[in-house]
Amino acid sequence: MELIIHENDEAFDQLELNWNSLLNNAVTHSPFLRFEYLRNWWKTRGGGEWQEPSRLLIISAWQGTRLVGIAPFFSTINQDGVEVLALLGSIEISDSLDLIVSLDDHELFCSEVWKLILLDDHFPKHLEWYNLPIGSPTLSTFENLARQSGVRVIQEIYQPSPTIPLPNSFDGYLANIDKKQRHEIRRKIRRAEESGRNVRWYITTQFTELDEHIDELFRLMALDPKKAEFFTPLMRQQMEGCIRTSFDHGYLQLAFLEVDGKKVCVYFNFDLDDKIWVYNSGYDRDYNDLSVGWVLLGYLIEYAIQLGRKEFDFMRGDEDYKYKFGAIDRPVMRLSITK
Repeated sequence: MELIIHENDEAFDQLELNWNSLLNNAVTHSPFLRFEYLRNWWKTRGGGEWQEPSRLLIISAWQGTRLVGIAPFFSTINQDGVEVLALLGSIEISDSLDLIVSLDDHELFCSEVWKLILLDDHFPKHLEWYNLPIGSPTLSTFENLARQSGVRVIQEIYQPSPTIPLPNSFDGYLANIDKKQRHEIRRKIRRAEESGRNVRWYITTQFTELDEHIDELFRLMALDPKKAEFFTPLMRQQMEGCIRTSFDHGYLQLAFLEVDGKKVCVYFNFDLDDKIWVYNSGYDRDYNDLSVGWVLLGYLIEYAIQLGRKEFDFMRGDEDYKYKFGAIDRPVMRLSITK
């Protein structure tokens, strides 16, 4: 297995052809590991989350002409002023990260990457990897490799990440959640539909509407003061790039609820790998009487079931409404190793 270290932006051009096809069979398949997402993320350093000095340290592994694995790394300075080796996408806006390698090649790839990290001075002394899914074999493999090398390793839960396993019907879904919440979802949807107002929902499908819908997404999100503060110019550039690339590649789900022709609620999701990934949302609090957030969410869960999706993933965060809709926790992890 030949390992190549890529230390400049040309790495993305060199690996673009094979990146997503490798990801399709990887141990973790996430929209936040896709080529177009991470290339866009690096351009803005996560919407300004990371400052200079930050440098790419992507490792690709080859067997002949076959790309075996990608370790999408970069080095940066963490909040404690320590140089660390992090996963591209870290930390705040990419909810699920990992190495990109199939299960068949995983053990050998991880072993070779660890040897390189351990011996090569290109790589910082400290490794801090966030948002690894709790079921990823990368966690146990690197913990074992670190312990065998006699170095310090910490594995811990970083954040909850609630998800809904979806049955074959919406009635089946409702039957699986708390009785009180089941009645509440039905009641709120019925109240909106019987309000006498023109209530409809739809998903953006036309390129010609995308600019307008991006503006409406940001308007509705910014009605929340915390999200308005979050929307720096660089973060808006990051998010807009993410929306456009996911639309171009066919997995954007940008859904709106309208009341009397006015957009009052939005969900910015990804539809990928037989699941819906709920990335962000916004709503107009002037329409709280219609529970527009719950109503659109109910429609989207029903639609996901109709499409045959297997999960409705709320991703990171322990907001109460996620559990009321029947989500269960599958936390994401932090792995810290000091060479």
